[in-house]
Amino acid sequence: MKKIGTFHVLTDTCLQTRFSHLELAELAIAGGADTIQFRQKDGSTREMIRIAEQVHTLCKRAGAAFIVNDRVDVAIACRADGVHLGQDDFPIPLARKLLGEKAIIGGSAGSLEEARKVLLEGADYIGFGPVYPTSSKEDAGPAAGVGLLKQIVEAIPLPIIAIGGIGKENAAPLIRAGAHGFAVISAVCCQPDPAEAARCLRRLWEDHSHD
Repeated sequence: MKKIGTFHVLTDTCLQTRFSHLELAELAIAGGADTIQFRQKDGSTREMIRIAEQVHTLCKRAGAAFIVNDRVDVAIACRADGVHLGQDDFPIPLARKLLGEKAIIGGSAGSLEEARKVLLEGADYIGFGPVYPTSSKEDAGPAAGVGLLKQIVEAIPLPIIAIGGIGKENAAPLIRAGAHGFAVISAVCCQPDPAEAARCLRRLWEDHSHD
């Protein structure tokens, strides 16, 4: 069984510039993140591979999963644990062929129809959202809401990771809706103290998941 983490932090150096990907990964893991997703949309491929290798080494040491967003080539080059693919990114079945059965492959969905498609294509988990309104992603669709999240959790037999506009004030309803876990960008990366922000979210999740 592949272990899909419950607390994913996407490292980002566009929304904030104080910390590098490596520093953010370190701080997030210190705060309790069990999955780090490396997301970079620009810059040279060579540079991306160099950074991804460093973050992967750190994750391996800490026992956290390392996922590359969108870039299958970078994931192969740095032997990442897997990739996360959006609806318009690299096709999931093709990524599976290249990365093999052991790789963790996540797919994004914003509707029940998209979630079904990701399931049929053979993903290991679904990143569902944006659950709440978000400003971290320019091309994010309208907020799907907790009601739809609950529907998808009930309809799709895969771990559902909620994403989009999640912070300590609104994470609890996601747990009640049955989400397997959650993913954040700004709620950790853009905080004055990312490790403390991660710790808060981790604690909140632990407290509510036993309700």
